[in-house]
Amino acid sequence: MTETAQSPTAHGAANPTAAGGAGVAAAPPTPRAGRAPVLSGAGLLALLLCAALPILDFFIVNVALPSMGRELRAGPALLELVVAGYGVAFAVLLVLGGRLGDTFGRRRLLLIAMTAFTLSSIACGLAPNAAVLVGARILQGASAALLNPQVLATLHATTSGDRRNRALSLYGAMAGLAMVAGQILGGLLVAADIGGAGWRAVFLVNGPVGVIAFILAWRTVPATRSDRPAPVDLAGTALLAITLTALLVPLSEGRAAGWPLWSWLCLAACPIAAVALLVVERRQERAGRLPLLPPSLFGFGGVRLGLGLIVPFSINFGGFMFVMAIALQQGLRFGPVQAGLTLAPLAVTHLLASLVSPRLIGRFGSRVIQVAASIHLIALVVLGVTVLRGWPDLTALDFAPALALWGVASGSQIPVFFRIVLADLPADRAGIGSGVLVTFQQASFALGAAVIGTLFLSLETAQGDPGKALAETVAALAALVLLTLTLSTRLPRRL
Repeated sequence: MTETAQSPTAHGAANPTAAGGAGVAAAPPTPRAGRAPVLSGAGLLALLLCAALPILDFFIVNVALPSMGRELRAGPALLELVVAGYGVAFAVLLVLGGRLGDTFGRRRLLLIAMTAFTLSSIACGLAPNAAVLVGARILQGASAALLNPQVLATLHATTSGDRRNRALSLYGAMAGLAMVAGQILGGLLVAADIGGAGWRAVFLVNGPVGVIAFILAWRTVPATRSDRPAPVDLAGTALLAITLTALLVPLSEGRAAGWPLWSWLCLAACPIAAVALLVVERRQERAGRLPLLPPSLFGFGGVRLGLGLIVPFSINFGGFMFVMAIALQQGLRFGPVQAGLTLAPLAVTHLLASLVSPRLIGRFGSRVIQVAASIHLIALVVLGVTVLRGWPDLTALDFAPALALWGVASGSQIPVFFRIVLADLPADRAGIGSGVLVTFQQASFALGAAVIGTLFLSLETAQGDPGKALAETVAALAALVLLTLTLSTRLPRRL
């Protein structure tokens, strides 16, 4: 596919100076047809900011859940829906978001989605009860699903060669940092209680930040779209939604609801829906149409290997962050600030490793992932020993060595995963490939929070010992790291 820039009429971006906005910079000029748009440094910054907000908001609520429960008088099932509602909506609609961007223009969808995300975030912050909060979180997740694929697809369409590799490395660094910074920022905002907002500030902060991101994106992000857009795959979209919902909702809500009959029926329906999705998508592709999830996409070796690495890593990360938030606050009685700042060593080392990893990849190739996975395994061993020896008298400093090692491992791996998946995709698969990649990542985050969170809470309830439950959960996380390490040995020497 040749990426073509939309005309001003197509994306509806008026010139503010012509409209009477004297002194306001105009939107970026639209390249003439046939010339590939080039992403500026400011445009890259805008895209990274737009991508950070949805990822950050998946994790920012973890340390705020106890405060939400007290103020809204919400039980565990409703509180888990605050996390699961966002994650399910995000994962279900991501691929559709990529397709719509290819069809209607990625910049246009980016601006529309950022507006919706900002408004739904404000609705979350103003929610009068838990039911309204859950509904607003679902809308927020749907907005995030429209927003996120436009970032990766635009990066793919407006960069090439070393510039693309650097951009993807920065995206991976930003994604990992947003995961950790979400819980740190969440703890600070809850404790600051700005204007008496309490936990509501974790959502209301998206108001001004969303406006800044919108203005920056409107002024700097070039317009791209597919010159051969495919129609929306309604059957594929519906079956993907059924598959992910049938998997994630019962896993997120089943334990808190006492594993009722509906949860088991949903889990039983999940593989049936998945098989139906595969059959429908293969049939559409053989008929010459472009399905929502083209089976041929998985014919690219980079896609298969990259997604195979992203899934266990993201399940691990999503589960770890959720469990740590609960263990620190409910097990060790840390306040939201202390719980958030305990993760600061992870954030610092992750950022540093993310900045260094592109050079290491250029020199050592895929061995970087193998070394990083080994460091990840060591981090979990150190964490498990720390918990078993020191619980319940642990401080934030006691966790620092294990979390610093964890940050080195995650910062070295995440940017590489994105490069592996997108490296050999042709331009006409940019939007679809980006949507599939982030769908797998987001679904794995939600799956990790659900499965690993359920494991920890079940062990804690059965044993009455949060420390022992956390140590046993860490052992389960180590098994996922071993899977990543094993899969990394299949990567080619040079990436």
